Amino acid sequence: MNVILVPKSVGKGRHISLSRHQTLAFALAVLVVLPALIGITAFHIDAMLSGSRDGYLARQARELSRQQREIADARRNAELHLDALAQRLGLMQAQITRLDALGARLTHMAGLDKSEFNFSENPPVGGPETDLAPSVSVPDFMKTLDNLEKQLDKKGPRLHALESVLMDRQLQAEVSPAGWPTRGGWISSGFGPRLDPFTGRPEFHEGVDIAAPMGTPIFAMAAGVVSFAGLDAGYGKMVQINDGDGLSTRYGHTSKILVKVGEWIKKGQEIALVGSTGYSTGPHVHFEVLEHGHEVNPMPYLRSSASSS
Repeated sequence: MNVILVPKSVGKGRHISLSRHQTLAFALAVLVVLPALIGITAFHIDAMLSGSRDGYLARQARELSRQQREIADARRNAELHLDALAQRLGLMQAQITRLDALGARLTHMAGLDKSEFNFSENPPVGGPETDLAPSVSVPDFMKTLDNLEKQLDKKGPRLHALESVLMDRQLQAEVSPAGWPTRGGWISSGFGPRLDPFTGRPEFHEGVDIAAPMGTPIFAMAAGVVSFAGLDAGYGKMVQINDGDGLSTRYGHTSKILVKVGEWIKKGQEIALVGSTGYSTGPHVHFEVLEHGHEVNPMPYLRSSASSS
């Protein structure tokens, strides 16, 4: 095989003569080796490109997995916060319900107008309408919730203290003689010096006589424990009640006793019936007040109720 190489510049060409074996080797190199080299190069390039693509996809997959984990964590945290918030709101609602019940009791105990202090309804409020409502962030909301909880914690003990004061006053009112011992009636003999109705001699009357029809109910002027219930020579059928704090009350000349010794008596409870037993000229109740065992004028304990009867 002859090969003639002709240069671009003007000159004599070069003549190369190839043998048969050289020609076959050259053809083999052109037809086999060169395509193989091209194929290997292309394979490596494709492998490099594939590796880069797989790495990119792997990175994207890892990033997606991380974002999914963050979303799941945020959702769990939100659910935990909502559960905690719901629990706090439930506790606050229960506390408000207890305060409403306590307020209703205080209203009843203090004798307040229920229409003005109705704890079963929300208090009336108002104001001008606004177009824009300010946005509230979660921290601001939690701070407001904490402040409300603190206010409820303070108001509860204060209302309980007020309830204790009212209960003490009620108890004091229960054990302090006040009222009128019979339904109707009038004072037929007062406290102090008088003439004895049987002998006409001067004597000191240690109580107040309240005349009323025979069998009229007699009511306790104060709460206390019955210390005597029976027959006494001068008082006839008499009831004495120890009202506490050194005070006692006596109800004499009754026709029938309705209580017994040791019994706890409520203020206003029916304890006997008007009669004329013992040292008496007619149906009435002899009412006495004793302070530390000494008879005192009962009129200050009768005046308010007597004027209202």
